[in-house]
Amino acid sequence: MKVWVVDAFTDKPYSGNPAAVTIVDEFPSDDECQKIAAEFNLSETVFIKPLGGQEFHHNF
Repeated sequence: MKVWVVDAFTDKPYSGNPAAVTIVDEFPSDDECQKIAAEFNLSETVFIKPLGGQEFHHNF
């Protein structure tokens, strides 16, 4: 699983709200998603699954 922490809700670096973005091959179970989000200790965590090309499916 690849993970990035991004500044959400802003167009300026080092401002906005930090959010964890994870790229997954398959979505973890809801229980596992909550445990992963708790590890990041951020208010927002999203799980993104590439569908091909520039298309993605998300789970948050």
